[in-house]
Order: sequence, then structure tokens, then C-alpha cells
Amino acid sequence: MKVDLHTHSYYSRDGISSPEKLIKNALKKGLDGIALTDHNTTAGWKTAIEAAKKLNAFLILGEEIKIKRNGKTVGEILGYFLEEKINPKGKNVEEIIDEIKKQGGIAVIAHPFYWRKPFRDLEKNKNLVDGIEAFNSRSQTRRGNKKALDFAQKNNLPMTAGSDAHSCFEVGNAYVETEAKTLDELKEAILQKGVKIIGKQSPIFVQIFAGLGKLIHLFWQPK
Repeated sequence: MKVDLHTHSYYSRDGISSPEKLIKNALKKGLDGIALTDHNTTAGWKTAIEAAKKLNAFLILGEEIKIKRNGKTVGEILGYFLEEKINPKGKNVEEIIDEIKKQGGIAVIAHPFYWRKPFRDLEKNKNLVDGIEAFNSRSQTRRGNKKALDFAQKNNLPMTAGSDAHSCFEVGNAYVETEAKTLDELKEAILQKGVKIIGKQSPIFVQIFAGLGKLIHLFWQPK
């Protein structure tokens, strides 16, 4: 099974593609599915579930949760295998991780060495999460990805990978590969360090898609 574990649809308000287009492009590139991890929202889940069923694709329901301290973003957590939306307002990292786990989900630190907004208190929280995003095609440079991989290996932590796509064109630039046949098996493979990390850097121009998405959402909101 090959799954891109970090994608954003236009429900993120800085993405430009529908959940269905994300899934279609993943399949075209030889993947078996995606994790939909929109920013602080699960609004795209229903559409994504319908598309995944129609296209016979694997879909992980997720969310990328921004953590703020004194009004500033201090990191982001990827929640996988969720059952409902997690509201981060007024919550610290520990509380968010706890909420993810109470839902039976997996909590992974997203792009810990993101060049713009690195994850604060990485050492403090490394043993609370279920893993580290060791490769991110868009938000980490090659150097940042190398640091994330080294950190995960040094601390014997499970690793994930994702394109961080904000458009359907980026999907599949990074993914995990495993012999798992079901989502339950994939979940266990992640936790047991049984996935292979595969990825390539997205070209620099993909950064425009987030800006384009924000501009589009000034005039249009997905239903």
C-alpha cells in the first residue's frame, strides 16, 4: 500500500483542489490513497469519503492542527484516523495529543524543521507523540528533511511522509509504502516502524498555490 499522508484540499482555505481531485491524482501516480489533513477543519471529510468509495481508494480521515501560544503558531500536529474534529482553541500541545489518542488516532509532529515555522519544544514533546513527519515535500527543505529523519532515527521514533500538497499536482511527491492491506494494518505499521519513507522535493513554484488558494477564498467558500 502506498499512501500520501499529508494533503490539503480547498477546505483548508489555502488549497485549490477538491478532495476528489486529490484522490484521483494520487491514483494516477500509482498510490492507493491519501490522508486528508486540512488545516483545523474536517469539512472536507464527507466529500472525500464519497470520492474514495467511488474511486475505490484508501482514505485516512485526518486534520493538521495548528498550535498557538500567545497568538503565535508554535507548531502543527497531524492527527490521523480521527473520528471527529479537534478544536485547538485554548489547548496546548499535550492536550491536543491527548484528544487525538482518545479518538484512537495517531499524533504525528508535522514538518518539525519547517524553515518558516519550526516545531517548538520538540525535545519536550517527542515522547508524547506517535511519530515524526520525516519527509515533507513542500514545507521542509532538503536540509530540513535530513534533520527530521536524523531526529526520528536518533530517538527511535516512528516516521511518516507526505507531500503537504495544496494542489492536486503535488500529490504523491512523498508517501509511505508498506505491505499493509487495510487501514488498520497501515495504522499498526506506522506505529511499529514498518513503513518505507519515499519522497522528493516539490519545486519551489508550488508555494504559489497556497497564496492562490487564499485569494480564491476571499471570493468563494466551498460548501
